Formats: sequence, structure tokens, C-alpha cells
Amino acid sequence: MAEEAHFIPLNIAVLTSSDSRTEADDTSGKLLVERLQSAGHRLAEKCIVPDDVYRIRAVISRWIADPDIHAVLTTGGTGVTGRDGTPEAVQVLLDKEISGFGELFRSISYEDIKTSSLQSRALAGVANATYIFCLPGSSGACRTGWDKLIEAQLDYRTRPCNLVMLMPRLLER
Repeated sequence: MAEEAHFIPLNIAVLTSSDSRTEADDTSGKLLVERLQSAGHRLAEKCIVPDDVYRIRAVISRWIADPDIHAVLTTGGTGVTGRDGTPEAVQVLLDKEISGFGELFRSISYEDIKTSSLQSRALAGVANATYIFCLPGSSGACRTGWDKLIEAQLDYRTRPCNLVMLMPRLLER
């Protein structure tokens, strides 16, 4: 009989990209923190940075370099207007992009927001063994992304496979 998989808590950082949000009104960032903690993971760090490609990239680069941070969730800056630049900030840092994430996110979002889902440039990938998920800035989009895609993939018990299985530094412990 196969050994039952056990939950492995991850250290997850949360970044909100916004020129206007503060800790008081960062509903999407708070939602992600609540969701990851309710799932049994640990919040490594949370911050809000302006919609500036270089500031976003600097924070995420620091998190990627930290061996104690296993995943990064971003919210905001994935649209097609103005200063939306989270995908541009993150994409160049990735060792590998997980193309299916954006495709699935838009497909699932279509059920709720119809053709408006095509405006999302949701993105995921891995850099230095750290998984990064870039979600739109609305709480609804963050709820969809976490509940329907990310939570299961960051749970070692999910079968037939999950992203935690691919984190050698966690499994070596």
C-alpha cells in the first residue's frame, strides 16, 4: 500500500502592485494572505509597491534569491493599460514559464466575466526553484486564481502531481 502524502507548509510572499492601494485597502493582497494561511502555509513577507517594472522586479528578485521563500503571489498590474507592467517585470526573471496557468486562468475567468477575461495577462513560472504566480488586482480574480488553480498545486497531497513535488530543497528535509 502506498504511503499517504502529508501536507508540507510553504513560505509564500505576497506582492501587490498598485499606485493607489495601501495596507488599509489592499483587499486582494489580504485575500491572498488569508487564503494561503488558511491552507496551512506561512506568510514569508507582504508588500505593496507602485506599478513600476523595476521596483516590482527588485522585490521579486530578492525573494527569488532567498532560499527560504518557496512561492510568490502577485496581484495587480496584469492588465493592458497605463502602467500595468507586472508580467514584464516578472517574465525576464523566469527560468521557465508555466504557460498553462494563464490559459487556464483566462478559461476559468471566462465563466464569470466572459470576454473581459482576454484582458488578463495572468502569468506563472519558476525562477531559482521559486514558483511565481501573477494575478490581476481584483479580489475576485485572486479568489479564482487561488481557489481554482494555485492552492491545489501548492499542496503536496494533490495527485497525480503538484508543484511541491518539484521542489527538491523541500523534499530533502
